[in-house]
Amino acid sequence: MRAPVRRRRGDERGSMAIEVVLLVPILVMFLLLVVAAGRYVTVRSDIDSAARDAARAASLERTPAAARAAAQQVAASQLQGYSDCQVARMGGSFVSGGVIDITLECRVSNEGLGLIGLGGSLQISGDASAPIDTYRRTG
Repeated sequence: MRAPVRRRRGDERGSMAIEVVLLVPILVMFLLLVVAAGRYVTVRSDIDSAARDAARAASLERTPAAARAAAQQVAASQLQGYSDCQVARMGGSFVSGGVIDITLECRVSNEGLGLIGLGGSLQISGDASAPIDTYRRTG
């Protein structure tokens, strides 16, 4: 014996199309939000890595001026894809056994994310520290 065939009522026709039309923009916005979050995490990781390498390069120099120049050079070479990055702060004690602290700041464009209201640019900073060798002559 066959089960009876259920027929659609006339008032349900097209309801699936309406549901799709309503849900697709929400799904697209969600996917763009995931892309924006992924982009932020990637940029933040790149900046933190460059700050770490810049602090290490600065710790190998003998004078504060040379340390700042080395940090800026390393940061610029690692962050070539980003337009506006600089060593915002270099602190710590530049003596044997001391620690150098570096803060990098970058302005990153949110190009292509205007659909979800994230146009313009975003300022992201990264911090790192590196020890100066205890037996190294400085200054």
